[in-house]
Amino acid sequence: MMAAQKELYDAIVIGAGIQGCFTAYHLAKHSRRVLLLEQFFLPHSRGSSHGQSRIIRRAYPEDFYTEMMAECYRIWAQLQHEAGTQLYRQTGLLLLGMKENPELKTIQATLSRHGVEHQYLPEELKQRFPNIQLARGEVGLLDKSGGVLYADKALRVLQDAIRQLGGIVHDGEKVMEIKPGLPVVVKTTSSSYQARSLIITAGPWTNRLLRPLGLELPLQTLRINVCYWKEKAPGSYSVSQAFPCFLGLGLSLAPHHIYGLPSREYPGLVKVCYHHGNNADPEERDCPTAFADIQDVHILSRFVRDLLPDLEPEPAIMEHCMYTNTPDEHFILDRHPKYDNIVIGAGFSGHGFKLSPIVGKILYELSMKLTPSYDLTPFRISRFPSLGKAHL
Repeated sequence: MMAAQKELYDAIVIGAGIQGCFTAYHLAKHSRRVLLLEQFFLPHSRGSSHGQSRIIRRAYPEDFYTEMMAECYRIWAQLQHEAGTQLYRQTGLLLLGMKENPELKTIQATLSRHGVEHQYLPEELKQRFPNIQLARGEVGLLDKSGGVLYADKALRVLQDAIRQLGGIVHDGEKVMEIKPGLPVVVKTTSSSYQARSLIITAGPWTNRLLRPLGLELPLQTLRINVCYWKEKAPGSYSVSQAFPCFLGLGLSLAPHHIYGLPSREYPGLVKVCYHHGNNADPEERDCPTAFADIQDVHILSRFVRDLLPDLEPEPAIMEHCMYTNTPDEHFILDRHPKYDNIVIGAGFSGHGFKLSPIVGKILYELSMKLTPSYDLTPFRISRFPSLGKAHL
Protein backbone atom coordinates (compact mmCIF):
# COMPACT_ATOMS: atom_id res chain seq x y z
CA MET A 1 0.00 0.00 0.00
CA MET A 2 1.24 3.51 -0.85
CA ALA A 3 2.45 5.42 2.19
CA ALA A 4 1.42 9.09 2.27
CA GLN A 5 4.13 11.36 3.66
CA LYS A 6 2.87 13.89 6.19
CA GLU A 7 5.92 16.15 5.81
CA LEU A 8 5.38 19.43 3.97
CA TYR A 9 8.26 20.31 1.65
CA ASP A 10 9.01 23.84 0.54
CA ALA A 11 9.44 22.48 -2.99
CA ILE A 12 9.31 19.26 -4.95
CA VAL A 13 11.35 19.07 -8.17
CA ILE A 14 10.33 16.45 -10.77
CA GLY A 15 13.21 15.30 -13.00
CA ALA A 16 16.84 14.90 -11.91
CA GLY A 17 18.56 15.91 -15.13
CA ILE A 18 20.97 18.84 -14.96
CA GLN A 19 18.18 21.50 -14.80
CA GLY A 20 16.30 19.76 -11.99
CA CYS A 21 19.53 19.10 -10.09
CA PHE A 22 20.61 22.75 -10.24
CA THR A 23 17.10 23.84 -9.18
CA ALA A 24 17.21 21.51 -6.16
CA TYR A 25 20.80 22.65 -5.43
CA HIS A 26 19.76 26.33 -5.27
CA LEU A 27 16.75 25.46 -3.08
CA ALA A 28 18.87 23.38 -0.68
CA LYS A 29 21.60 26.05 -0.62
CA HIS A 30 18.97 28.53 0.56
CA SER A 31 17.91 26.13 3.35
CA ARG A 32 14.63 25.15 1.72
CA ARG A 33 13.25 21.67 2.34
CA VAL A 34 13.45 20.11 -1.12
CA LEU A 35 12.57 16.70 -2.56
CA LEU A 36 14.02 15.77 -5.96
CA LEU A 37 12.11 12.98 -7.75
CA GLU A 38 13.48 10.94 -10.68
CA GLN A 39 11.51 8.21 -12.46
CA PHE A 40 14.62 6.20 -13.45
CA PHE A 41 17.37 4.84 -11.23
CA LEU A 42 20.42 7.13 -11.27
CA PRO A 43 22.57 7.37 -13.28
CA HIS A 44 20.63 6.71 -16.48
CA SER A 45 20.87 7.49 -20.19
CA ARG A 46 17.21 8.07 -21.03
CA GLY A 47 17.05 11.87 -21.11
CA SER A 48 19.22 14.80 -22.24
CA SER A 49 21.81 15.11 -19.45
CA HIS A 50 23.88 11.91 -19.75
CA GLY A 51 27.22 11.51 -21.48
CA GLN A 52 30.67 12.70 -20.52
CA SER A 53 30.98 16.09 -22.20
CA ARG A 54 29.21 19.27 -23.28
CA ILE A 55 30.49 22.53 -24.78
CA ILE A 56 30.54 25.65 -22.61
CA ARG A 57 30.72 29.03 -24.34
CA ARG A 58 29.75 32.68 -24.14
CA ALA A 59 29.44 32.90 -27.93
CA TYR A 60 25.75 33.39 -28.73
CA PRO A 61 23.92 35.66 -31.16
CA GLU A 62 21.51 36.65 -28.33
CA ASP A 63 22.67 39.12 -25.70
CA PHE A 64 20.57 37.47 -23.00
CA TYR A 65 22.39 34.11 -23.21
CA THR A 66 25.84 35.74 -23.34
CA GLU A 67 24.89 37.81 -20.27
CA MET A 68 23.57 34.75 -18.36
CA MET A 69 26.72 32.80 -19.19
CA ALA A 70 28.90 35.27 -17.23
CA GLU A 71 27.22 34.16 -13.98
CA CYS A 72 27.06 30.52 -15.16
CA TYR A 73 30.86 30.42 -15.38
CA ARG A 74 31.09 31.74 -11.80
CA ILE A 75 28.67 29.10 -10.46
CA TRP A 76 30.40 26.27 -12.37
CA ALA A 77 33.72 27.45 -10.85
CA GLN A 78 32.16 27.62 -7.36
CA LEU A 79 30.73 24.10 -7.71
CA GLN A 80 34.10 22.82 -8.95
CA HIS A 81 35.79 24.42 -5.92
CA GLU A 82 33.21 23.03 -3.46
CA ALA A 83 33.53 19.52 -4.89
CA GLY A 84 37.30 19.53 -5.33
CA THR A 85 36.72 17.90 -8.74
CA GLN A 86 37.52 19.34 -12.16
CA LEU A 87 34.23 19.97 -14.00
CA TYR A 88 35.45 22.20 -16.82
CA ARG A 89 38.44 22.53 -19.12
CA GLN A 90 39.12 25.68 -21.10
CA THR A 91 39.99 24.83 -24.71
CA GLY A 92 38.53 27.82 -26.54
CA LEU A 93 35.58 27.54 -28.92
CA LEU A 94 36.27 28.09 -32.60
CA LEU A 95 33.30 29.27 -34.67
CA LEU A 96 33.71 28.44 -38.35
CA GLY A 97 31.73 30.03 -41.16
CA MET A 98 31.78 32.07 -44.33
CA LYS A 99 33.24 35.55 -43.87
CA GLU A 100 29.84 37.12 -44.68
CA ASN A 101 27.79 34.69 -42.51
CA PRO A 102 25.27 36.94 -40.66
CA GLU A 103 25.16 34.72 -37.56
CA LEU A 104 28.96 34.81 -37.25
CA LYS A 105 28.90 38.62 -37.52
CA THR A 106 26.13 38.85 -34.88
CA ILE A 107 28.04 36.59 -32.48
CA GLN A 108 31.20 38.68 -32.92
CA ALA A 109 29.22 41.86 -32.17
CA THR A 110 27.64 40.26 -29.06
CA LEU A 111 31.03 39.13 -27.73
CA SER A 112 32.42 42.64 -28.29
CA ARG A 113 29.46 44.29 -26.53
CA HIS A 114 29.93 42.06 -23.48
CA GLY A 115 33.72 42.41 -23.35
CA VAL A 116 34.31 38.69 -23.94
CA GLU A 117 37.87 37.95 -25.07
CA HIS A 118 37.77 36.70 -28.66
CA GLN A 119 39.88 36.68 -31.78
CA TYR A 120 38.89 36.93 -35.43
CA LEU A 121 41.08 34.60 -37.49
CA PRO A 122 40.71 35.29 -41.20
CA GLU A 123 44.28 34.49 -42.24
CA GLU A 124 46.11 32.90 -39.28
CA LEU A 125 43.68 29.99 -38.88
CA LYS A 126 45.74 27.61 -41.00
CA GLN A 127 48.91 28.30 -39.00
CA ARG A 128 47.08 28.11 -35.64
CA PHE A 129 45.03 24.96 -36.40
CA PRO A 130 46.76 23.14 -39.28
CA ASN A 131 44.41 20.14 -39.11
CA ILE A 132 41.33 22.24 -39.93
CA GLN A 133 40.96 22.72 -43.66
CA LEU A 134 38.91 25.74 -44.64
CA ALA A 135 37.86 26.65 -48.17
CA ARG A 136 38.22 30.10 -49.71
CA GLY A 137 36.07 32.67 -47.90
CA GLU A 138 35.73 30.57 -44.72
CA VAL A 139 37.00 32.14 -41.47
CA GLY A 140 37.25 31.43 -37.75
CA LEU A 141 36.19 33.33 -34.64
CA LEU A 142 37.74 32.11 -31.37
CA ASP A 143 35.77 32.54 -28.12
CA LYS A 144 38.65 32.11 -25.68
CA SER A 145 36.35 31.35 -22.74
CA GLY A 146 34.92 28.25 -24.50
CA GLY A 147 35.69 24.75 -23.37
CA VAL A 148 34.43 21.34 -22.27
CA LEU A 149 32.10 20.62 -19.34
CA TYR A 150 32.43 17.14 -17.83
CA ALA A 151 28.70 16.45 -17.83
CA ASP A 152 28.41 13.11 -16.02
CA LYS A 153 30.80 14.32 -13.28
CA ALA A 154 28.75 17.53 -12.89
CA LEU A 155 25.53 15.54 -12.35
CA ARG A 156 27.15 13.30 -9.71
CA VAL A 157 28.68 16.28 -7.90
CA LEU A 158 25.35 18.14 -7.85
CA GLN A 159 23.37 15.15 -6.58
CA ASP A 160 25.94 14.67 -3.78
CA ALA A 161 25.83 18.40 -2.95
CA ILE A 162 22.00 18.37 -2.75
CA ARG A 163 22.13 15.52 -0.22
CA GLN A 164 24.94 17.17 1.78
CA LEU A 165 22.87 20.37 1.97
CA GLY A 166 19.92 18.43 3.42
CA GLY A 167 17.93 17.88 0.23
CA ILE A 168 16.32 14.50 -0.44
CA VAL A 169 16.79 12.62 -3.73
CA HIS A 170 14.43 9.75 -4.61
CA ASP A 171 15.22 7.88 -7.82
CA GLY A 172 13.30 5.00 -9.40
CA GLU A 173 10.08 6.79 -8.44
CA LYS A 174 7.74 7.77 -11.27
CA VAL A 175 5.15 10.52 -10.80
CA MET A 176 1.63 9.19 -11.42
CA GLU A 177 -0.49 12.19 -10.47
CA ILE A 178 -0.21 15.87 -9.57
CA LYS A 179 -3.04 17.43 -7.53
CA PRO A 180 -2.79 21.23 -7.76
CA GLY A 181 -3.58 23.36 -4.74
CA LEU A 182 -2.02 24.64 -1.56
CA PRO A 183 -0.22 22.42 -0.83
CA VAL A 184 0.34 20.71 -4.16
CA VAL A 185 0.19 16.90 -3.85
CA VAL A 186 2.46 14.62 -5.91
CA LYS A 187 1.65 10.90 -6.07
CA THR A 188 4.38 8.53 -7.23
CA THR A 189 4.65 4.79 -7.75
CA SER A 190 5.64 4.40 -4.09
CA SER A 191 4.34 7.32 -2.05
CA SER A 192 2.47 10.62 -1.90
CA TYR A 193 4.13 13.95 -1.04
CA GLN A 194 3.03 17.52 -0.49
CA ALA A 195 4.80 20.83 -0.96
CA ARG A 196 4.23 24.56 -1.08
CA SER A 197 5.53 24.63 -4.66
CA LEU A 198 6.32 22.23 -7.50
CA ILE A 199 8.95 22.59 -10.23
CA ILE A 200 8.67 20.40 -13.33
CA THR A 201 11.95 19.78 -15.19
CA ALA A 202 10.98 16.50 -16.82
CA GLY A 203 12.46 16.94 -20.31
CA PRO A 204 10.64 14.74 -22.87
CA TRP A 205 8.06 13.74 -20.21
CA THR A 206 6.98 17.35 -19.46
CA ASN A 207 3.70 17.30 -21.41
CA ARG A 208 2.69 13.94 -19.93
CA LEU A 209 2.71 15.69 -16.53
CA LEU A 210 1.14 18.95 -17.77
CA ARG A 211 -1.77 17.58 -19.84
CA PRO A 212 -3.85 16.60 -16.77
CA LEU A 213 -3.21 20.16 -15.51
CA GLY A 214 -4.83 21.59 -18.67
CA LEU A 215 -1.64 22.68 -20.42
CA GLU A 216 0.24 21.35 -23.44
CA LEU A 217 3.43 23.14 -24.43
CA PRO A 218 4.79 23.25 -28.02
CA LEU A 219 7.60 20.80 -27.27
CA GLN A 220 9.11 18.40 -29.78
CA THR A 221 11.24 15.49 -28.56
CA LEU A 222 14.17 14.79 -30.87
CA ARG A 223 16.73 12.04 -30.93
CA ILE A 224 20.19 13.09 -32.09
CA ASN A 225 23.12 10.97 -33.21
CA VAL A 226 26.22 11.42 -31.05
CA CYS A 227 29.07 10.38 -33.37
CA TYR A 228 32.74 9.72 -32.64
CA TRP A 229 35.35 9.79 -35.44
CA LYS A 230 38.74 8.08 -35.41
CA GLU A 231 41.92 10.14 -35.62
CA LYS A 232 44.24 8.96 -38.39
CA ALA A 233 47.17 9.96 -36.15
CA PRO A 234 46.20 9.43 -32.47
CA GLY A 235 46.15 12.66 -30.45
CA SER A 236 46.11 15.03 -33.43
CA TYR A 237 42.77 16.53 -32.36
CA SER A 238 43.32 16.28 -28.60
CA VAL A 239 43.26 18.90 -25.84
CA SER A 240 46.99 18.26 -25.31
CA GLN A 241 47.54 19.48 -28.89
CA ALA A 242 45.54 22.65 -27.98
CA PHE A 243 42.70 21.64 -30.30
CA PRO A 244 39.56 23.65 -29.43
CA CYS A 245 35.87 22.85 -29.36
CA PHE A 246 34.28 24.09 -32.58
CA LEU A 247 30.94 25.10 -34.05
CA GLY A 248 30.38 25.08 -37.81
CA LEU A 249 27.82 27.60 -39.05
CA GLY A 250 26.36 26.67 -42.44
CA LEU A 251 29.44 24.84 -43.76
CA SER A 252 29.52 21.78 -46.07
CA LEU A 253 25.92 22.51 -47.14
CA ALA A 254 24.68 21.65 -43.63
CA PRO A 255 21.37 23.42 -42.85
CA HIS A 256 22.03 23.19 -39.07
CA HIS A 257 25.06 23.71 -36.82
CA ILE A 258 27.74 21.05 -36.59
CA TYR A 259 29.77 20.97 -33.39
CA GLY A 260 32.76 19.06 -32.09
CA LEU A 261 34.92 18.52 -29.03
CA PRO A 262 38.58 17.45 -28.76
CA SER A 263 39.29 13.73 -28.26
CA ARG A 264 38.96 12.63 -24.63
CA GLU A 265 35.98 10.36 -23.90
CA TYR A 266 37.17 7.57 -26.14
CA PRO A 267 40.95 7.69 -26.73
CA GLY A 268 41.70 8.60 -30.33
CA LEU A 269 38.07 9.49 -31.12
CA VAL A 270 36.71 13.00 -31.69
CA LYS A 271 33.06 13.83 -30.96
CA VAL A 272 31.47 15.58 -33.97
CA CYS A 273 27.66 15.94 -34.01
CA TYR A 274 24.88 17.55 -36.01
CA HIS A 275 22.61 19.90 -34.02
CA HIS A 276 19.51 18.38 -35.52
CA GLY A 277 17.40 15.40 -34.58
CA ASN A 278 14.47 13.32 -35.64
CA ASN A 279 11.16 12.88 -33.82
CA ALA A 280 11.40 10.41 -30.97
CA ASP A 281 9.11 8.74 -28.46
CA PRO A 282 10.74 9.04 -25.02
CA GLU A 283 9.09 5.79 -23.94
CA GLU A 284 10.88 3.81 -26.65
CA ARG A 285 14.23 2.62 -25.34
CA ASP A 286 15.68 1.49 -28.65
CA CYS A 287 14.40 3.37 -31.69
CA PRO A 288 15.20 1.78 -35.04
CA THR A 289 17.67 3.74 -37.17
CA ALA A 290 15.56 5.94 -39.42
CA PHE A 291 16.36 7.06 -42.96
CA ALA A 292 16.64 10.61 -41.54
CA ASP A 293 19.39 9.40 -39.15
CA ILE A 294 21.36 8.08 -42.13
CA GLN A 295 20.95 11.42 -43.93
CA ASP A 296 22.26 13.29 -40.87
CA VAL A 297 25.32 11.02 -40.71
CA HIS A 298 25.96 11.67 -44.44
CA ILE A 299 25.96 15.42 -43.71
CA LEU A 300 28.47 14.87 -40.88
CA SER A 301 30.67 12.61 -43.05
CA ARG A 302 30.85 15.33 -45.71
CA PHE A 303 31.78 17.95 -43.08
CA VAL A 304 34.51 15.71 -41.60
CA ARG A 305 35.92 14.91 -45.03
CA ASP A 306 35.93 18.59 -46.07
CA LEU A 307 37.16 20.27 -42.87
CA LEU A 308 38.86 17.64 -40.68
CA PRO A 309 41.10 15.67 -43.05
CA ASP A 310 42.99 13.90 -40.25
CA LEU A 311 39.82 12.07 -39.15
CA GLU A 312 38.40 8.95 -40.79
CA PRO A 313 35.27 10.12 -42.67
CA GLU A 314 32.95 7.42 -41.25
CA PRO A 315 31.88 7.37 -37.56
CA ALA A 316 33.58 4.73 -35.40
CA ILE A 317 30.92 4.89 -32.65
CA MET A 318 27.37 6.22 -32.78
CA GLU A 319 25.34 6.82 -29.61
CA HIS A 320 22.04 8.64 -29.11
CA CYS A 321 20.71 11.42 -26.93
CA MET A 322 17.25 12.98 -26.66
CA TYR A 323 16.42 16.62 -26.27
CA THR A 324 13.26 18.67 -26.27
CA ASN A 325 12.87 21.59 -28.64
CA THR A 326 10.65 24.66 -28.65
CA PRO A 327 9.71 26.29 -31.99
CA ASP A 328 12.16 29.19 -31.42
CA GLU A 329 14.78 27.05 -29.59
CA HIS A 330 14.57 29.28 -26.51
CA PHE A 331 13.75 27.79 -23.12
CA ILE A 332 10.46 27.85 -21.23
CA LEU A 333 10.95 29.23 -17.70
CA ASP A 334 7.59 30.23 -16.29
CA ARG A 335 4.73 29.53 -13.91
CA HIS A 336 1.70 27.49 -14.91
CA PRO A 337 -0.90 30.00 -16.24
CA LYS A 338 -3.52 28.82 -13.70
CA TYR A 339 -1.52 27.41 -10.76
CA ASP A 340 1.12 29.92 -9.76
CA ASN A 341 2.87 27.52 -7.34
CA ILE A 342 3.65 25.15 -10.24
CA VAL A 343 6.79 26.24 -12.13
CA ILE A 344 7.97 24.80 -15.45
CA GLY A 345 11.47 24.55 -16.94
CA ALA A 346 11.39 22.95 -20.39
CA GLY A 347 12.52 23.05 -24.03
CA PHE A 348 16.28 23.30 -23.50
CA SER A 349 16.72 22.58 -27.21
CA GLY A 350 20.10 20.88 -27.01
CA HIS A 351 21.97 23.93 -25.65
CA GLY A 352 20.79 24.13 -22.04
CA PHE A 353 23.46 22.18 -20.13
CA LYS A 354 25.97 25.04 -19.90
CA LEU A 355 23.20 27.44 -18.78
CA SER A 356 21.79 25.12 -16.08
CA PRO A 357 23.32 27.02 -13.11
CA ILE A 358 21.19 30.07 -14.02
CA VAL A 359 18.16 28.06 -15.17
CA GLY A 360 18.17 26.41 -11.73
CA LYS A 361 18.54 29.78 -10.02
CA ILE A 362 15.61 31.27 -11.98
CA LEU A 363 13.35 28.26 -11.30
CA TYR A 364 14.24 28.50 -7.60
CA GLU A 365 13.35 32.23 -7.63
CA LEU A 366 10.02 31.61 -9.43
CA SER A 367 9.08 28.81 -7.03
CA MET A 368 9.83 30.97 -3.97
CA LYS A 369 7.99 34.01 -5.46
CA LEU A 370 11.23 36.03 -5.56
CA THR A 371 12.02 38.63 -8.22
CA PRO A 372 13.85 36.81 -11.03
CA SER A 373 17.49 37.81 -11.54
CA TYR A 374 17.00 38.07 -15.33
CA ASP A 375 14.38 39.39 -17.73
CA LEU A 376 12.23 36.34 -18.50
CA THR A 377 10.46 37.82 -21.55
CA PRO A 378 12.24 35.44 -24.01
CA PHE A 379 11.23 32.43 -21.87
CA ARG A 380 7.54 33.08 -21.14
CA ILE A 381 4.83 30.61 -22.17
CA SER A 382 2.77 33.56 -23.46
CA ARG A 383 5.18 34.05 -26.40
CA PHE A 384 3.30 31.14 -28.02
CA PRO A 385 -0.02 32.97 -28.55
CA SER A 386 -2.20 29.89 -29.08
CA LEU A 387 -0.71 28.15 -26.05
CA GLY A 388 -0.34 30.97 -23.59
CA LYS A 389 -3.51 29.99 -21.73
CA ALA A 390 -4.24 26.76 -19.95
CA HIS A 391 -6.93 24.75 -21.74
CA LEU A 392 -9.26 24.23 -18.80
